[in-house]
Amino acid sequence: MQEESVVAVETLQAYRETDYRIEVEPPVVLHIEEPSPALVGLYKAHRAETCVFITACNPNGEMLPDSDNLKLQDELARELQVRSLKYLLGVGRHPVGDWPGEASFLVFGLSLEASKTLGRKFQQNAIVWCGPDAIPQLLVLR
Repeated sequence: MQEESVVAVETLQAYRETDYRIEVEPPVVLHIEEPSPALVGLYKAHRAETCVFITACNPNGEMLPDSDNLKLQDELARELQVRSLKYLLGVGRHPVGDWPGEASFLVFGLSLEASKTLGRKFQQNAIVWCGPDAIPQLLVLR
C-alpha cells in the first residue's frame, strides 16, 4: 500500500509544471513525462543511462535565505565530487510561479534507489529521475 504524501497537491502540481534547465550550450530543458532527445545526447556524452535532477535548496519545501541555500548546494557538490559522480549545473524554475529558481545538479549514473537516498539525505520533497528512456519522472520522497 502506497503512503500518502505530506507534500501539498498544489506544490506537486508546481513541480510537474517546472522547467528543469541544464546549463549546457544550447541549454536543455526537461519537463516531467516528456521524452527528451537532448537528454539522450547528454547520456551518450557522459556515458550514462540514468540521471537525477536534484537540489539541496529549501529542504522540506521551506524557503531559506540564499546564503543558507548556497551552503547546502556546496555540501551537495562536495558529496558528488567525493563520490566521483559526473554532473552538470542546472536550475529548476516554474515558468510563472513566484518561487525563485533553485540551483540544481543533473547527476549522471545514479540508480533509482541511490537517487532517492540522496534526495532524502538533503531533505527534498521530490527529485526528477530519468531512466534509459530519457523521460523525466517526478519522484515524491515525502
